[in-house]
Amino acid sequence: MIDFLVIGGGIAGTSVGSRLSAHGHVVVLERETALAYHASGRSAAMFEESYGLPSTVELNKASRDYHFTANGGVTSARGLMLIGTNDNTADFDADLKSMHLTEVSLADAHAMFPILNDTVTRVGYDAHAWDLDTDLLVQNFARDVRRAGGEVRTGAEVTAITRTKTGWDVAVGDETLSARNIVNAAGAWVDVVAEMAGIAPIGITPLRRSMARIPAPGGHDMSGWPMLFGPGENWYAKPDAGALIVSPADETPMEPMDAWADDMVLAEGLARYEEHVTEPVTRMLSNWAGLRSFAPDRNLVLGLDAADPTFVWMAGQGGYGFQTAPAASQLVADLVAGDTPQIAPDMVAKMRPGRFG
Repeated sequence: MIDFLVIGGGIAGTSVGSRLSAHGHVVVLERETALAYHASGRSAAMFEESYGLPSTVELNKASRDYHFTANGGVTSARGLMLIGTNDNTADFDADLKSMHLTEVSLADAHAMFPILNDTVTRVGYDAHAWDLDTDLLVQNFARDVRRAGGEVRTGAEVTAITRTKTGWDVAVGDETLSARNIVNAAGAWVDVVAEMAGIAPIGITPLRRSMARIPAPGGHDMSGWPMLFGPGENWYAKPDAGALIVSPADETPMEPMDAWADDMVLAEGLARYEEHVTEPVTRMLSNWAGLRSFAPDRNLVLGLDAADPTFVWMAGQGGYGFQTAPAASQLVADLVAGDTPQIAPDMVAKMRPGRFG
């Protein structure tokens, strides 16, 4: 019998599968033909410790060493820049404080991001923000599962879940897998999986986030440019492999699905970006969308279900899945094993599934 059957092969499922491999036999199931197909594969992941709610920040801090050292590390220098105008002073001040940024001169800002135009009147910056190699991180965790004797299966869609006296029977194609514990790491589909298992759903809301990829503005070498945010995070831009990713930072509620970008939403985001730079957007190279899934209070959902401790949640990552994955997965493993978590008890309480009653 399988000790831990993990449903979902994104960063949530592969990371928690890796950590649980120390406590038993793990099988990770991914419905698609490749790992990290949906939200994980469409993320513009960054690591910035102060980004998120207090519980998320605690997970960020506890994940730092793993990101920088495990398997040689998965980080590369990027930096984070917040730009403001005379029309959004209050939002700029709020973000400057909450994100612990340092206000810098316009001259210094232009040296780092040379296409800023004259509408930009204030700039905040933090060098302590890094790109994450998302594919490498997922593959590292998946390799850990295999090295421990576990399995990572793709093209494995769960069609039925039945509670048994000894655990769970899970139908996957023509096969039935028996497991002592189910770990629900299905991203936008976590409530669907819960209902399939007869477990009360959390109330997870998938929100669409759209992305456009455009050519390097003016042919510039952007390899050393920081990620750019507008106050209130109503758009952002990030250098990526010789091009620039621009997002309207939209949060449109959606049903769980293979999401796609809305042309009008993308146009709005690109217009917000263009208002602050000297180089116009002439064309898109590509576009896509992913679903960022949030619990009602926007804290992650980590640990044993309050009604059935053999059903384990690794859910509600929102836009913080990659940067929190090392610590979030370790917290779940600690709670499953009955070990003392590294995260403070009050923060653990904010993320327990039982907080929703």
